[in-house]
Amino acid sequence: MNKRLLKVVAGAVAIGAALTGCSSDPGNAPGNDTTAQGTDAAQDKGELTIAVFNGWEEGIATSELWKHVLEEQGYSAELSYVDAAPVFAGLASGDYDFTTDVWLPVTHAGYIEEFGDQIVDLSPWFDQAKLTVAVNEDAPIDSLAELADNADLFGNTIVGIEAGAGLTQTMESAVIPGYGLEGMTFQTSSTVAMLAELTAATDAGENIAVTLWEPHWAYEAFPIKNLEDPEGALGGAETIHVYSRTGFADDFPEVAGWLENFEMDGELLYNLEDLLFNQNDTDDYGPLIEQWVEENREYVDGLTS
Repeated sequence: MNKRLLKVVAGAVAIGAALTGCSSDPGNAPGNDTTAQGTDAAQDKGELTIAVFNGWEEGIATSELWKHVLEEQGYSAELSYVDAAPVFAGLASGDYDFTTDVWLPVTHAGYIEEFGDQIVDLSPWFDQAKLTVAVNEDAPIDSLAELADNADLFGNTIVGIEAGAGLTQTMESAVIPGYGLEGMTFQTSSTVAMLAELTAATDAGENIAVTLWEPHWAYEAFPIKNLEDPEGALGGAETIHVYSRTGFADDFPEVAGWLENFEMDGELLYNLEDLLFNQNDTDDYGPLIEQWVEENREYVDGLTS
């Protein structure tokens, strides 16, 4: 169904560190060239390192976009693909300059509680995000309140993502106890592995329950639906923020100003994600970003105006 997913699964060894919750080698991340691509002028304006959450497509898409924008403006930008905990620790230690994918007030609340006084909230840029538990659209249930009584229909399993992800923490602390799901296996490994199982279940016509989030290209690629959350255990609508290391605005005031004004609506974001992750079977995002930028030049130019 999804050529890119099959290609990523086939190369899963390259991001094996993500399966263990450890920081992955940026050079092995899809579409990531860790070699500085700027000219001498770019070197003069400075080098930036953007931390990207493994597997979170909105973060990958916006990071790839900002990498392109920064290099157009004369900077050198490198993407470092890691899991959630190393992102926040790396921002706090100054190893990374910024990340585009911090979810508040629920998903990454624990990390903000731990690291919030060591990092800087530059801007919220998207306000329609939410955590979900999704099932195949023809599943015989519509609510998380029905899942425990029908666990056997889903192999008694909820398929999750990375163990260190905020979504995983919310499942363990609120959703599972809130809906009496302790009797089900909550399987965590990676977003890639979850999508592989979703693909296999869809192809086989089987029921499956997975943890997901919106925005995500999977809602275009698979026939799935979100289970209702009457207890509000997954939280309501969230905002996605850009966070930076302390001192970033002093070192790169121009870039910090651009990021502080960064906004992206759902239509633009879904269009970019669909191009990168659903329409194409390549992991070389650079040419696709260039295509998208030219098709949306007015918006892109506005990011640095």
